[in-house]
Amino acid sequence: MKPHNSIRTGQSCASDPREAVREFFAQVAQPGMGLVLFFCSSEYDLDVLAEEMDRLFAGVQVVGCTTAGEIGPLGYREHSISGVSFPAGEFTAVSGRIEHLQRFEFAKGQAFAIAQLQRLESMAPQASPQNSVAFLLVDGLSIREEPVARALQNALGRLPLIGGSAGDGLNFGSTHVYFGGRFHRDSAVMILLTTPLPLRIFKIQHFVPTEERLVVTAADIANRVVTEINGLPAAEEYARVVGVAARDLDATRFAASPVVVLIDSTNYVRSIQKVNPDGSLTFYCAIEEGLVLRVAHGVDLVLNMEQSFAAIQNEIGPPQLVIGCDCILRKLEIAQSGLTDHVGEIFKHNNAIGFNTYGEQYRGIHVNQTLTGIAIGATIPELHNG
Repeated sequence: MKPHNSIRTGQSCASDPREAVREFFAQVAQPGMGLVLFFCSSEYDLDVLAEEMDRLFAGVQVVGCTTAGEIGPLGYREHSISGVSFPAGEFTAVSGRIEHLQRFEFAKGQAFAIAQLQRLESMAPQASPQNSVAFLLVDGLSIREEPVARALQNALGRLPLIGGSAGDGLNFGSTHVYFGGRFHRDSAVMILLTTPLPLRIFKIQHFVPTEERLVVTAADIANRVVTEINGLPAAEEYARVVGVAARDLDATRFAASPVVVLIDSTNYVRSIQKVNPDGSLTFYCAIEEGLVLRVAHGVDLVLNMEQSFAAIQNEIGPPQLVIGCDCILRKLEIAQSGLTDHVGEIFKHNNAIGFNTYGEQYRGIHVNQTLTGIAIGATIPELHNG
C-alpha cells in the first residue's frame, strides 16, 4: 500500500478578505488542482472575497459557501476561511449549480444529477458508488433542502450524497454558495468526486431516543411550523414532555432535548429552532402531520466523536482528509460545555476541514444536530491478481 498525501488544506483568520484569500491560496495552491473547496465566514465582504478567489484560482474549479463557523487546520474557528485543494492526478471532480430553489422541481433536480453523473463517467469511466461521493452545499435559508437532497439522491442511486446547508453566523439573515467565481443565494451546488483512495461517509450524532412519543397533529408544512402536538398547542405539549414551563423554552433547551424520527431503522434528529408568539414551534427540518417523533437525550459528545473517528480509522487508516458538516446547534452545545478546544483537537487529529451548518444532508435526508461528512484515506489499496 502506497501512502498518498497530496491533498492540501489551509485556513486563514485574517480579517481583510483579500489577505485571507491570499493566505489560504498560499497554503493550498499546487500544480494541477482538480478542485478547490472552501468555507468562509459570512462577515467577510463577499464580493471582494469572490473577486480575489476568482483571480488567484483562475482556471480552477472552485466551490464554497458561507458558514456559521469554520473547521480547519487551526481547529474550530469563527471569522476565517478554510478549505482544501485536490490534485487532478488522484481526484476527478465535476460540479454544477441549481438555481432558483424556490421554484425547484423534483424532475429537474433528477435531470441535473443524471447530467452530472454522465459528465463524471465521461471523464472517469471507472467511477462507481464504491469510489465516488456527491457533496452538496445549499442555501441554508431556502427551506428547500429536503426536496433537493431527495431528488438528487434518487437520481444518484447507490452513489451516496453528503452535504451541509450554508450558514450566516447566528444572524440567520443571508446564506450563500460559491460557484463560477461568484456567491449565489437561492442556489445549491453539487460536486461529484471520484478517487482510487478509500472513501467513507459518516453520520455522527450523540442523541438516543426515549419512549416519549410526540405526534404532529397540525402543521404549516411549507414553513416547517408545528402548531399542535398530540392534539395540544405545540410549545405547551413539548414543554410538558421535557419537564419545563413553556415560557422557559429557548435555544439551550431545544439543543439539549431535540426530537428524532425513525426512517428505515435509523434515527434522524429533527431540531426545533424557536417558539413563535402563537405557541407554535418552528423546526429546522421538514415536518408533516402524522409524523411520530420521540424526545431524545444526549450522551457524551466528545466520547461519541472519538469512538466514531476511531471506527473510521479502523476501516481506512488515518484519514488524509475529513470533510465535515457540523450543525450550528452542536457548536452551541460544545461552546456551552466548554469543549470547543477539545473538539477542535479531535478535528485537527483527523485532518478535518469543514463548517458549522444550518442543517446537514445524509444520503438524501435533511437532518439537524448532526455531524455528517466524508473521510478519505491516505493509501491506495493494492490490487492482487489470481
